[in-house]
Amino acid sequence: MARTTAGLALGTLGGLAFYALALPLPWMLGALFATMTASVAGLPVAGPMRLRPVIVAIIGVLLGSRFTPEVMAQIGDTAVTLAILTFYLICVAVVVVPFYRFVGRQDWTTAYFAGMPGGLSEMIEFGEARGANVPVIVLAHSLRIVITIALMAVLFRVVLGHEVGAAATGTGPALGLADAAILTGSAVLGGFLGIRLRLPAPTFLGPLILSAAVHLVGFTESVPPTLLVNAAQVVLGTILGCRFLGIAPAMLARSGLLSLGATVLALALAAVAGLAMGAAAGVSLDQALLALAPGGLTEMGLIALAIQADVAFVALHHVARILVVLVVAPLFVRFLPDKS
Repeated sequence: MARTTAGLALGTLGGLAFYALALPLPWMLGALFATMTASVAGLPVAGPMRLRPVIVAIIGVLLGSRFTPEVMAQIGDTAVTLAILTFYLICVAVVVVPFYRFVGRQDWTTAYFAGMPGGLSEMIEFGEARGANVPVIVLAHSLRIVITIALMAVLFRVVLGHEVGAAATGTGPALGLADAAILTGSAVLGGFLGIRLRLPAPTFLGPLILSAAVHLVGFTESVPPTLLVNAAQVVLGTILGCRFLGIAPAMLARSGLLSLGATVLALALAAVAGLAMGAAAGVSLDQALLALAPGGLTEMGLIALAIQADVAFVALHHVARILVVLVVAPLFVRFLPDKS
């Protein structure tokens, strides 16, 4: 409890510092970098892992509130962009997996599950079952998410000129008791249904889907309060940063360089695929990059919210990414060369 309290306190200070400096996504990135630094330095901090389902449910409800009838009317136009996404995922696997094999000097199985742009927990589970080097996979995916968040935040602020501040919660009507009950029910019942239906990222996607449903039918137009969303981002950043507890600085530096190289390769491919989406379906490059970036669904959704992008479009493509990799990864691992 003391370590968790210290982690949250440090994460809050990091968020405040980033907010004072007007840096991108201050609450999440500030907490992440403060606690990651403390973790690598060996300070007694810990992430509140038991709070993660609650935190991602809050963010899921927030993102679900952006699913309006006007947005959903455009969903039928995504067949082309989903096809481009699928081809992009194949290209990422073809480029990044050999990168981990030959540059990272990992065996083929470890390189495969480290390089596939899927969910962290699923890639760890599949890799462990196949005898891969699990710590390498954990570091590869954890750092991929961290580096993608940082690079995307800087890209949108410096290169594309967006104001990537705290994730905007929107300007819905005042949150009354009935609205609060509906949003809370979306979080609780959505998380339960997500788990029962075995959705990917169930405590995030379940609340997102249920929140989208109640907003689409007009039960409420309200969103979670800003203070709650900012607190959720601090907790999420703290959890991400404390994943690096016990990692030796030398190992982290080597893994960080590998992940930076792999992430840059994936983002370069995402830029090409994003241009293809623009040419084929008229999708803006910033929105396409968020939909294709190899970051976490929750984190990319927050960036989409911060720059006022189409959250529904971004979320749909990340769900598709997770599902495609989830189905394909176990099927093709048998064709890898012998472990060496």
